Amino acid sequence: MTNGLHCTSAAGILSLRIDRPHRMNALDGPTAEALIDALTTAASDPTVRVVIVTGTGSAFSTGADIVEMAAAEPSSDAQADAEETMRVAAALVRAVLDVPMPVIAQVNGIAAGIGVSIALAADLVYAAEDAQFLLPFTSLGLMPDGGSTLLVPAAIGRARAGAMALLGEPMSAADAARCGLITAAVAPQDLDEHVRTIARTLSRGPRRALELTKRALTASTLALLDDALERETAGQVELLTAPEFVQGLDAVLNHRQPRSRRESR
Repeated sequence: MTNGLHCTSAAGILSLRIDRPHRMNALDGPTAEALIDALTTAASDPTVRVVIVTGTGSAFSTGADIVEMAAAEPSSDAQADAEETMRVAAALVRAVLDVPMPVIAQVNGIAAGIGVSIALAADLVYAAEDAQFLLPFTSLGLMPDGGSTLLVPAAIGRARAGAMALLGEPMSAADAARCGLITAAVAPQDLDEHVRTIARTLSRGPRRALELTKRALTASTLALLDDALERETAGQVELLTAPEFVQGLDAVLNHRQPRSRRESR
């Protein structure tokens, strides 16, 4: 394990587990970069046939670590910091999509903020029945990013996406499966074995056929992702440097509220 990411590989299956349970797997800078590096390396590794992304403990990932951001020393260049934050968000999603072989998201608990984007960028998404998907950006004076302004409506339509993005309404795994946001909801005690069974099946499949199928599905459904990432970057950089967000960070640091709403985005 390094930088909050636990990596194991066996029989062509690479497992990447976000391992910051004390922060509900909120992503700090080193962990995000470690995940990008692991996925980028996997993309060119001929021994990898399938990738699984999951989290340790009760959460998949509660997004970017807002408390870490709040505790950081004030920067002399807030614009550059905001642009770097958005670069990492876009790189995370791109890293998942650019792996040529199938990626499975094993959503073992709450997925919030960029955690939702990481999960939805995967080719197959299996979630524990008690998991939830949450885009809590507007409560912090921010907008959804990580490609979620495209990934979510592409799966469930504009109206339901609006409820998640504008109102911050959580979606249960059962509802997510019913409306097509994820592949299936699975009993928590069965999730790991279910995902492993799917991964073993894929690892024995014809690699090139799976690669070309993934590429075609991504091209036909997410052709406008670059445009979405550009819009999100422009809007989020503005919001990240606005007084309202700075005040919100101070509130997080000085008046810690429940993690699911205030310590992630």
